[in-house]
Amino acid sequence: MTVLPVLPGAPGPSEPSEPSAPPAPPRSGSGRRRPRRRVRPVEAVAAVVLAVIVVAAVAPGLLAPGDPLAVSPADAFGAPSLAHPLGTDESGRGIWTRIVHGAGASLTIGAVATLIGTGLGVLLGVAAGFGDGRWPGRAADAGVSRLLEVLFALPGLLLALVVIAFTGPGAVPATLAVGLATAPGYARIVRTQVRRVRRSAMVEAAVVLGRRPSTVLLRHVLPNALAPVVVLATLGLGQAVVWASSLSYLGLGSPPPAPEWGAMLSAGRTYVQVAWWMTVFPGLAVVVTAAASTVVGRGLARRGGTS
Repeated sequence: MTVLPVLPGAPGPSEPSEPSAPPAPPRSGSGRRRPRRRVRPVEAVAAVVLAVIVVAAVAPGLLAPGDPLAVSPADAFGAPSLAHPLGTDESGRGIWTRIVHGAGASLTIGAVATLIGTGLGVLLGVAAGFGDGRWPGRAADAGVSRLLEVLFALPGLLLALVVIAFTGPGAVPATLAVGLATAPGYARIVRTQVRRVRRSAMVEAAVVLGRRPSTVLLRHVLPNALAPVVVLATLGLGQAVVWASSLSYLGLGSPPPAPEWGAMLSAGRTYVQVAWWMTVFPGLAVVVTAAASTVVGRGLARRGGTS
């Protein structure tokens, strides 16, 4: 019989082998969370651009101290120069000055419309998703779901035009129209999040302990269901700015000579062959604002794990 040598530390023939320790769990968190938390260069640039736009909206005099409504017929249709970096319009008003002073109107309409859309979306989403399957909750869910399906059948901008057809043109009706047009999207997201949190073990335990429905909603459901909505509202800001500018371009928003980006686009389309800068630069302002808010919103969603 051949006797095999026993290695140091190995169990002998009569010694029972000890069970091996379970392998350590892989540290997947450190390898996957770090890329999410790292700020990408494009997100940093978008945040800086959005910060500059906010400064232009809050304190336009810091970037363009001139008067956006001052008329100078002698400087009409002036090409971009040192005196007017982005040229002048048909009345000799500086395009740069009007774009900077118009940031406040465009961002205000977009921000207020986003607040209206998210507020109405939260109300509809909670009403549809917080029911417990009994008759009142089931009826509310069915009613809100059918309403959202009807609203989703219409494009958002067309729905805004329908609202303006009843309210009339103007900055306030345009803000209300854009807010109502964006509400169905937020309502569907809130409904999904509320239903997911409503079925969680945390909420079920609170219900078993006898917590009132209002307490369960305010303390457990809403804080966990609305976090993604706040991030998505940043994405919706760019869309609201584009829609508000589109309504102004159609003559349904801020009336001229208000320095609003959509109204400037509408005024410059007549002279696009003579003074292209009257259309190009206000359009770039809309595109840059929408792109910056979208990139920042997607960055927040990526860092929060909601994308």
